[in-house]
Amino acid sequence: MWWRAPWLKQRLLLLSLAIVDGLLSIGAYNVLYWHRFGVWPGVTTSVAMLTGMWLATSYLLGRYSSPDAGQRDSQRRRLLATAVVALVVLIAVVVVLSWGLKVSDPRTFRGFLLPLLAILATGSALGQQWITRRLRQRRRWLLVGDPRELEVLRSELGTRALDHRFLACSGVSMETLPAFRQEELHGIAVSEGADLGDALLQSLLARRGGGGSFCSLVVWAEQHLQRVPPELFSSRWLVQAEGFELQPGRWGWRLKRLGDVVVACLLLLLAAPLLAFAALLIRLEDGGPVFFGQTRTGLYGSPLRIWKLRSMRVDAERFGAQWAGRDDPRITRVGHWLRKLRIDELPQLVSVVSGEMSLIGPRPERPELELDLEQRIPHYRVRHWVRPGLSGWAQVCYPYGASLEDSRMKLSYDLFYLRNANLMLDFLILIKTLRLLARAKGAVPQESPVTS
Repeated sequence: MWWRAPWLKQRLLLLSLAIVDGLLSIGAYNVLYWHRFGVWPGVTTSVAMLTGMWLATSYLLGRYSSPDAGQRDSQRRRLLATAVVALVVLIAVVVVLSWGLKVSDPRTFRGFLLPLLAILATGSALGQQWITRRLRQRRRWLLVGDPRELEVLRSELGTRALDHRFLACSGVSMETLPAFRQEELHGIAVSEGADLGDALLQSLLARRGGGGSFCSLVVWAEQHLQRVPPELFSSRWLVQAEGFELQPGRWGWRLKRLGDVVVACLLLLLAAPLLAFAALLIRLEDGGPVFFGQTRTGLYGSPLRIWKLRSMRVDAERFGAQWAGRDDPRITRVGHWLRKLRIDELPQLVSVVSGEMSLIGPRPERPELELDLEQRIPHYRVRHWVRPGLSGWAQVCYPYGASLEDSRMKLSYDLFYLRNANLMLDFLILIKTLRLLARAKGAVPQESPVTS
C-alpha cells in the first residue's frame, strides 16, 4: 500500500515535523486566545490561514525536505530557516493586514502575534533539532552482490560513503567481514545474482530468524537512493516484481486521467494571460515564431508531437538535435527566464487534455537521441510504459540533464516512479514541482549531483 512506499518511509520524520507544526500552531493560537479573551475559537479561518502560511513557507525553505543534492545539511541552516519562516509570517500579517488593509483587530502585535510566533518558532525549532539528529544517525548496511553490481554501487555511493555507512562484498567474502560476525549491521541487502553457498545461506537465515533486517538490493536502492539504477535488476524482475500498477484498466489509471483533464483545463484558463504576455515578449525580442514543435516518444514508444514556447534562436538546430548545455548561447534572453520558470512547457497542457501526455510522468525524449540511449543504457525503453508527463520524479529530484550519464540517472528515477506510481506519489511530485517553480529552479543544466 501507499503508506509502505519507500518514498514515504524516507520522509516520515520530516512529514511528522509538518504535522507537529500544524498542531502546535492551532494549539498555541487557541491557548493564547483563551488566555486573552476567555474564548476557545477552535479552527477558524484565521487559524487555518496562519497555519497554512507557516507550513507553506517552511516547505518552500526546505524545512520539510531532505537537502538538495550537493547541499550540506546542518542544524544551523535549518534553525535559520525556522527564524526566516517566523519573520515572513510576521511581515505578511503586519504589512498586509495592519498596514495595508488597515484591519482593526484586538489581537495586538505585542500581546498576541509575537508570543504566538515565539511559541511556534521555539517548538518547531526543538522538533527540528531532534529530527536532524535522528536523520544523522548512521545505520550500517551490508550490500551483497556480484562484482559488476558492487562496482555500480561504488559509483553511486562514492568510496567515502561505502567506508563509513555501507559495506559491499560478494557472497563468498561476506562471512570474513568483522561487522558480519559481530552483528554490527542494521541490515543486509542481497542481490539476486549473489553467490551464496549453503553454509552462508544458513547463517543468513539464522540472522533473519533473530530479527535481522533483510531486503533485496533493488529494494535497498529504492529506500536509500530513491531510485533504481538500471544495472541492478534483470528483465525477469521487471515481469515478476510487485508494483508497476499504473496500467490501463486499473482504477488508479482512470482517476489519474480524470485529474489530468480537470487540472490541465484549469491551468490553461489561469495561465492564458501569462502565455499571451510571454508570446508578446518572444515576438518582440527577435520577431520569430512564438511556438516551437518537436517530435518526442510517447506512450509505448508511439511518436508524440509536443509544442513549447520558443526559448531558443530560430536557427538553434541547424546542425541537428543536441542537448542544451549550461549557459547555452542558443537560448534567448526571454527564453532563459521562460526555462527557469518552466513557462515554456505550458502549451503542453493541450497534450494533457488530449490524452497524449499526463501532468506527472517521465519526460518524453527525442527519438534521435533515444536511438543511442537505448543501446547504451539497459532497460531504457521501460520508461515508455506510462504516459509521458509535464513533470516527473526525475525532474523534481535531479537537475536538468544534458548528457548520457544524466539520462541514465533520470532513467533510474523514472524506474522508481514506474514501480511505485500512485496518486499519493503524483501529489508529492506536484508539490515538489510547485516548490521548484517558486524557487525559479527550472530547466537549466547544472553540475551533476553527488549521491550520498
